[in-house]
Amino acid sequence: MKALFVAYNQAYNQEIAQLLEGLGQTGYTVWQEIGGRGSEGGEPHLGNHAWPTQNHAIFSVMDDARAAEALEKLRATDAANPLLGLRAYLLPVDAVL
Repeated sequence: MKALFVAYNQAYNQEIAQLLEGLGQTGYTVWQEIGGRGSEGGEPHLGNHAWPTQNHAIFSVMDDARAAEALEKLRATDAANPLLGLRAYLLPVDAVL
C-alpha cells in the first residue's frame, strides 16, 4: 500500500479529484487554502496581497499499482502546466486502521 500526497495550485482542485476517481480511488482527504512555495523556482502561493494564489493538498491511501498509475497521470498534468506547481509524493503505508 502507498499513501499519495499531492500539493497543487487551487486551479487543479477538480482535476486532481477527477483523476483519482477515474482510477477508481474514491477515498481521499483534501486540505484547502494552504500556502507554500516550491523549491524549483515556483512563485509563492500564500493567499495574501502580494501572492494571492493558494494551494490545496490531497492525501489518499491506495494499492501500489493504482499509486504508480496515479503518479504517472500527475506527472503528465504537471508537464502540461509546469508553472502551476504540482508536487506529488508516494509514501509507504505500514498499516491501515
